[in-house]
Amino acid sequence: MNNLFTLNDMLTPKIVTVLYWIGLIFVIFTALSTLFRYGYGAFYGFGMRLLIAILILVFGGLAVRVYSELLIVIFKIHENLKKIADRQP
Repeated sequence: MNNLFTLNDMLTPKIVTVLYWIGLIFVIFTALSTLFRYGYGAFYGFGMRLLIAILILVFGGLAVRVYSELLIVIFKIHENLKKIADRQP
């Protein structure tokens, strides 16, 4: 608990993981709403809505994953720089 108040431990990587899963759930709901005539693509035929829903799943999931990984990379760089700084005399 002391590390939390002194900012020695990073809390944000754990939050990014939760936001990643929330983003994936949002992408799934968006694709399902497109498929079943809610939201974007409501006026297209079923075949077109199915194609759009698949594209939303693929590219939306990929976008959420890439964005989350970019955020995590920043914290990994911080950890590695901290290790290098601790080795310096």
